[in-house]
Amino acid sequence: MESGKAEDRPPKGERPWGGNEMTYVVAYDIGTTGVKTCLFGLGERIELLASAQEGYGLRLLEGGGAEQDPEAWWQAMGRTTGELFARTEITPEQVAGLSFCSQMQGLVLVDREGRSLRPAMSYMDQRAGAELKKGLAHGPRIAGANVFKLLRCLRATGAVPSSVKDPVWKYKWVQAHEPENFRRVDKWLDVKEYLLLRCTGRAVMTQDSAYATLLYDTRREDWSGELCRMFGVEPDHLAPIIQSTDRVGGLTDRAAAELGLAPGTPVFGGGGDASLIGIGAGAAAVGSTHIYCGTSGWVSTVTDRQLVDVNAMIAAIVGAQRGRFNYFAEMETAGKCLEWVKDHLALDEIGVYLEKRDVTGSQEAVYASLYDYLTETVERVPPGSGGVLFTPWLHGNRCPFEDPAAAGMFFNIRLNTGKSELIRAVLEGVCFHLRWMLECQAGKTATSDPVRFVGGGALSPVTAQILADVTGRTVETVASPQNAGSVGAAAVMAVGLGLLPDLEGVGTLIPPERVFRPNGDAQAVYERSFAVFRRLYRANRDHFRALNG
Repeated sequence: MESGKAEDRPPKGERPWGGNEMTYVVAYDIGTTGVKTCLFGLGERIELLASAQEGYGLRLLEGGGAEQDPEAWWQAMGRTTGELFARTEITPEQVAGLSFCSQMQGLVLVDREGRSLRPAMSYMDQRAGAELKKGLAHGPRIAGANVFKLLRCLRATGAVPSSVKDPVWKYKWVQAHEPENFRRVDKWLDVKEYLLLRCTGRAVMTQDSAYATLLYDTRREDWSGELCRMFGVEPDHLAPIIQSTDRVGGLTDRAAAELGLAPGTPVFGGGGDASLIGIGAGAAAVGSTHIYCGTSGWVSTVTDRQLVDVNAMIAAIVGAQRGRFNYFAEMETAGKCLEWVKDHLALDEIGVYLEKRDVTGSQEAVYASLYDYLTETVERVPPGSGGVLFTPWLHGNRCPFEDPAAAGMFFNIRLNTGKSELIRAVLEGVCFHLRWMLECQAGKTATSDPVRFVGGGALSPVTAQILADVTGRTVETVASPQNAGSVGAAAVMAVGLGLLPDLEGVGTLIPPERVFRPNGDAQAVYERSFAVFRRLYRANRDHFRALNG
């Protein structure tokens, strides 16, 4: 397994693939439920030419485990690449580069041959409660963390690994529970980094992924030896750090054969979804805010300095742009709540679909199938869902409170409550939580109005209007909002190939397609509901822990 510094990219402004012809690149969006493979043309705009997708499994285990098979990612990449080129006249030999946008804060442990030693632990995995308590929560504490360790973390990274889902505790869980596997570890990688290794034979970690381990010293732009010692992490397990726009290497002969691409195709670092979706939303300038609603959900604002709100679990994380940070607040289940609606409230009892179709394994297909129903039926339900509130904490919650025991619930159901009200309440509950996080951010930094709205949730004009009414902000959506991460990966490659000078001005290439402005009457209803929504967690915290702790 090769490791070392990334290869230099072409000088800025140079068009390495010649003339004024369109440059073709492939972006792999590695999500929680599946991969989407996109072919883009880079010219005056970033143009999506073709796409293919395939789902894979997520195993939820007793005790809070959430795992995936890394081989399933790779196999899905190969099959979707084949489908991609079957749908276009472009050939693999014309592809100038490939890269990734992926889920973050996973744990993939590999041996010296680059083979994964165990299933990948998803960002959703929350088994490491004992490891978190042992590593961080003893002695005098602030916000649940040992005060001395907290200060060391804040000094180095500007954040604290105070969530059971943070990768360092997954790493420590494997060390404690699977010592045989741990003894064979050569490198600790994230999802995208494992796939970069499969593509090039080189173990690296992009700067944003390195930061997501919360072992990265933002002052030195390198791994923190102090934090590694404090948490008992082997420095040799950590890969060399590169930029998202760096060229990692060329596609190996074996990887090319398995993916159906040309050997030697340049492979670029890419980024995590939290880094690239904002870029693909056109929200890359300082002060720009975007809201994402996919399987998970978040609110993110670009800053030029580090910020942290320990009490609200919000931190300014390193992104794909050097010298820029994404002030980032996350909720675990956003669009996943809509999938739950499909499985348990809609599909089995009422006629959601105008035609029968298979939607299993594809989050995007879930959205596409549900939104006809949402537009025609849920839109007729008045704002406020008849007083019903829904809490979207179906797999615990991270921000603005960290509690793996928190759960979803419907509140204030009465005899006249129907299923349509319940379904609309789910959409409103997701938007209430997004507003909660947006307001927490606005307490620390200036957030933008309008905000860009992307992800599968932004496919629905109903959801976009609810979001505008709940937040009181103008909401803008872009073309193909569910592909924002792939667009961000394409932008990274454009810089890496020398076709763009930097990522700062990418917003001019991604204009808004639709604009949603707040409705005053709906806002008044939502103000009352939101005040109650914010009190529901505190009122039920002990009950959640009694049942789920």
